[in-house]
Amino acid sequence: MAGAATPPPSSSSSASCGTDAAYLLFRGETLLPDGVHASLYAVALAYCFVGLSAVTARFFKSMEQIMRHSREVVVGVDPRTGAPVVRRDKVWNYTVADIALLAFGTSFPQISLATIDAIRNLGQLTAGGLGPGTLVGSAAFDLFPIHAVCVLMPRAGSKKKISDLGVWLVELFWSFWAYIWLYVILEVWTPRVITLWEASLTVLQYGLLLLHAYAQDKRCPFVSIPFARGERPEDWVPPEDVSAVYYAKCDGIDETLPMGADGNDGIVDIFSAHSYYDAAEYSQLAEEDMEGSSTMDQVVKNTQDNMSWLSIWWQQFVDASMQYMQLESPESMKMDSVCLRYTRIFWNLIIAPWKFLFAFVPPYHIAHGWIAFICSLIFISGIAYGVTKLTDQISCVTGVSPYVIAFTALAAGTSWPDLVASKIAAERQVTADSAIANITCSNSVNIYVGIGVPWLIDTVYNFFVYREPLYIDNAAGLSFSLLVFFATSFGCITVLVLRRIILGAELGGPRLWAWVTSVYFMILWVVFVVFSSLRVSGVI
Repeated sequence: MAGAATPPPSSSSSASCGTDAAYLLFRGETLLPDGVHASLYAVALAYCFVGLSAVTARFFKSMEQIMRHSREVVVGVDPRTGAPVVRRDKVWNYTVADIALLAFGTSFPQISLATIDAIRNLGQLTAGGLGPGTLVGSAAFDLFPIHAVCVLMPRAGSKKKISDLGVWLVELFWSFWAYIWLYVILEVWTPRVITLWEASLTVLQYGLLLLHAYAQDKRCPFVSIPFARGERPEDWVPPEDVSAVYYAKCDGIDETLPMGADGNDGIVDIFSAHSYYDAAEYSQLAEEDMEGSSTMDQVVKNTQDNMSWLSIWWQQFVDASMQYMQLESPESMKMDSVCLRYTRIFWNLIIAPWKFLFAFVPPYHIAHGWIAFICSLIFISGIAYGVTKLTDQISCVTGVSPYVIAFTALAAGTSWPDLVASKIAAERQVTADSAIANITCSNSVNIYVGIGVPWLIDTVYNFFVYREPLYIDNAAGLSFSLLVFFATSFGCITVLVLRRIILGAELGGPRLWAWVTSVYFMILWVVFVVFSSLRVSGVI
């Protein structure tokens, strides 16, 4: 039984530190001084995070294509012609898409890392701390630094508030309950042991979150909070950006906005997937908004008629190979300073191998984006595996606990897609719904899926092979981090509520108070990291 069994010794690092002759990057690397050795691994880890950002852009595009999928619905008959009147409705509900696709997508680097860590520990009875540490640290990074960035994104003096408080409160409840549940099963129900039932219930609660959020969005009686939905336009892209969005999303080739179009080179506007308009309606809007629209329509038509998916796929390789050369055009040389131009060239040279590798991901418009979606997941999982190996080696060389590396460096690196997604939302959307919902939903996904699925894999294996539960490595440190997270997150949510009451908005407002709020959130993150590190180190 779980209560009578003796926990086996920790084995989270034994596999990687078992031999002094082990190497990862090249032969003879173990002959280097420890400082140089660790620095090489740190650079390699950072380069993995660069690749993670590159493939995540493609992942977002495929996810956007899935979310834009619509179906025809007959709503009546034209009395003059007798022809059926057809309306196009989106397949995905707005709120469910935020949780099931957006939050899951931005959290998938952490989820895949934790799952790989669980699979590596199969047969050892003890779960490693790399996955849970990364996910709890990612929750803190999402809640504090990302809020700190988002609150500064609206232009000086402008304000953005949550329009659907009911949905946000439901998401916030399940986010907090996720961490309460994690603490209960770690320290109260079956201390420092996870059973098959506990792991199964953890994963099941993700489905309950989806159902509750959907019920709240539809204002179902008895299960929804009686808050009226504020004005939330279905078209999340401001009208003046329609032409840029049309070019970026309908040409079938470019996966990012043109450089300088919005100041975010290489960043995909994933939130425009919530737009009410389909591609045909975007064409109509662009036609009304721009001169020479007939030329634009002809270009789009020619692209669709003359370029097969195979030629578009080939164009991905051409673009990946030639992109850095495009920066040397006369226009870019006139617009950019010498320093900025060469910085961009240097950056594109660094990221070029990743972009060429990820060009193997099929074009995102095939099968409504599902093929590109699955292929992107495979690439992200491959990078996550490399991250776990590098983390093992860094821990071995430096002696730093893998758990400390997980909730600091790994949490920040794998949470970069969350930061980019929320930053884009805070800049471009007229409300704060998705910017903040992405944070709260990602935190829920981190526990219910990111920790629940790996623990379910391990507990199922242990149950059928050893008839034993799953022992949690460093459960005390994880539980302490949860307590610190509770305290600091309460301070974060309190400030957001006060901003809503006093300033009338969660994001933006007077520049001074926006900066004060941002600094306050960053201090909360530092408190979490310092106290958690001291606990793992045995100082407190």
